[in-house]
Amino acid sequence: MEGSQHGAMPQDDLRYWLALHGTPGLGAVSFQRLLDRYASPREFFDLPASERRGALPLPPAGRAFLAAPDWEAVENSLRWADGESCHILTLHDPAYPPLLKEIADPPPLLFVRGEPALLSRPQLAIVGSRNPSAGGRSLAEDFARALGRAGLVITSGMALGIDAASHRGALQAKGETLAVAGTGPDRIYPARHRSLAQAIVAQGAIISEFSPGTPALPGNFPRRNRIISGLSLGVLVVEAACKSGSLITARLAAEQGREVFALPGSVHNPLARGCHQLIRQGAKLVETIDDIIEELGPLAAVSEPGSTAAGQAESDTAALPDEQRQLLASLGFEPVSIDTLVERCGLTADVVSSMLLNMELQGCVTSSGGRYCRVDKSR
Repeated sequence: MEGSQHGAMPQDDLRYWLALHGTPGLGAVSFQRLLDRYASPREFFDLPASERRGALPLPPAGRAFLAAPDWEAVENSLRWADGESCHILTLHDPAYPPLLKEIADPPPLLFVRGEPALLSRPQLAIVGSRNPSAGGRSLAEDFARALGRAGLVITSGMALGIDAASHRGALQAKGETLAVAGTGPDRIYPARHRSLAQAIVAQGAIISEFSPGTPALPGNFPRRNRIISGLSLGVLVVEAACKSGSLITARLAAEQGREVFALPGSVHNPLARGCHQLIRQGAKLVETIDDIIEELGPLAAVSEPGSTAAGQAESDTAALPDEQRQLLASLGFEPVSIDTLVERCGLTADVVSSMLLNMELQGCVTSSGGRYCRVDKSR
């Protein structure tokens, strides 16, 4: 529903959806119960004021609001929806994503910047740490790029770290990506992701259950996690501590009947422990995108990877000078220090440091905290 048309729903009817949506203390479950009882929010507002107040168990602020709704806020949302690529979907809208509608507490309204039709396309959510290792960030980007090419829409939360890397990977593949925001659809959080947000809107969509003008409140971000998982066929977790929002998203995914995938990591990496915990609890261990495609293939029209990345990786290695290949052979996929590499390969520290710099620029090696490891190009 774009511009002044708002889809098939008359603007007057949408006003009542927005008014009810703004009621303090009215959550998604209570909103759904009201829709089960009344044909529409407009029918509810047609009731006498005293009957409206008694129809829902609400705090005093909610009862006072129903007696005098904030129509100015409603008009602000309608003006936002008149903007370019701005849409409001209600639970009764044919364009409302069917998978999301199945969860226990679907958002009554979705504010969308971008292409609403993508919300109903097969999606994989990729989530993880806001402070990942360089290797974790690279893995998220690589998986998003490959899965985007396979035909999956990549969904995440536009947060720092793994979220942003996942969106960027999908964009690099010329694929589609969705960002579920914890603010109103007119706010960008974090602010440094303004250019990323613009790219997502151009090649996908930003979605929020929060009205325009809603700031970045801490409680909104855990709440939006159910939408990330609810839109998706499955959730892939890349680097997560044992207590993190990513594990909340994974738990919600399991409760919603979605697939849960996790990337294993080094036993020395604290950010791998959340993924290992998920695997112990039954999440599917993922090493390549084939592990995801074979699970989601029957559920979505995604293509087999058909990648020759492994052969390309061997070809890339063969093209390196002898000393660099010698160093690469001494360098595994676990991060190690320069001193350890000197012991393994017998070259001097100066030579090793110089070669590592060149190999990092070539994309063969990645570094974090003064430790180095190989980049797996077979994914």
